[in-house]
Amino acid sequence: MELSNQSAATEFILLGLSAHPKLEKTFFVLILPMYLVILLGNGVLILVTIFDSRLHTPMYFFLGNLSFLDICYTTSSVPLILDGFLTPRKTISFSACAVQMFLSFAMGATECVLLGMMAFDRYVAICNPLRYPVVMRKAAYVPMAASSWVAGAVNSLVQISLAVQLPFCGDNVINHFICEILAVLKLACADITINVISMGVANVIFLGVPVLFIFVSYVFIIATILRIPSAEGRKKAFSTCSAHLTVVVIFYGTILFMYGKPKSKDPLGADKQDISDKLISLFYGLFTPMLNPIIYSLRNKDVKAAVKNLMTQKCLPP
Repeated sequence: MELSNQSAATEFILLGLSAHPKLEKTFFVLILPMYLVILLGNGVLILVTIFDSRLHTPMYFFLGNLSFLDICYTTSSVPLILDGFLTPRKTISFSACAVQMFLSFAMGATECVLLGMMAFDRYVAICNPLRYPVVMRKAAYVPMAASSWVAGAVNSLVQISLAVQLPFCGDNVINHFICEILAVLKLACADITINVISMGVANVIFLGVPVLFIFVSYVFIIATILRIPSAEGRKKAFSTCSAHLTVVVIFYGTILFMYGKPKSKDPLGADKQDISDKLISLFYGLFTPMLNPIIYSLRNKDVKAAVKNLMTQKCLPP
């Protein structure tokens, strides 16, 4: 039995939409352009935050990190998904599955912490503007961003280390497009109580705490904005944090929708709901990274001006 488990754990089969081959081709055509838009949009944001001196501020430094994170997050899964849509037998090695889980989990946790750091930046900028240059100096905001990446990586390392130590038996068919950790844990032929508890604690730390921190920050931000006497001043103050607030609402709102919606108790509808859950999870991983650069570009005059300047320089003859 031990030899069988070791043999079975050398690779996994990704179920995806194997039962619906026509849908696979349709979603390939839909997802490929979305992925290219993510790469282009976030890539342009990274370039303008690096090369435009007007954007060398903490807010845009965090934005550049968010854009790089979105590229990493989607690249850890989307190429695998696209390949699966074109491949009859969708297999992935155990080691590749572990790496893919680590990257996806790390990027997700990092984004939660990074959005909290960005909320703190907006809090200081609006509620304590005179102290902003001192509090958010380079010696402070660079370690803040770095700690977001380290925290996400450490959390992912803990979760994935616990998962890969489990014995796997049976067909090793993952009912998902990618190596999603919850789908992988369902294949373990051992007690996963420690894994469930560990992930529960991680969810509190990386979802609950940042959400609470962001909520409290915006309570103070909104209270400060409402005390500004002029309507023009209130509008200008709110415009500096509206893009971040929009991204936060989309990011956490989608998570709540995904995991908070009730499960169907009708056995006949189980297959449809299963497909629906997988597709919602898939498009969640695409929409947020795709919308982030659009939101920050549309709602920020500095970014629009920097993008226009970058495009003008690229178009000018040498």
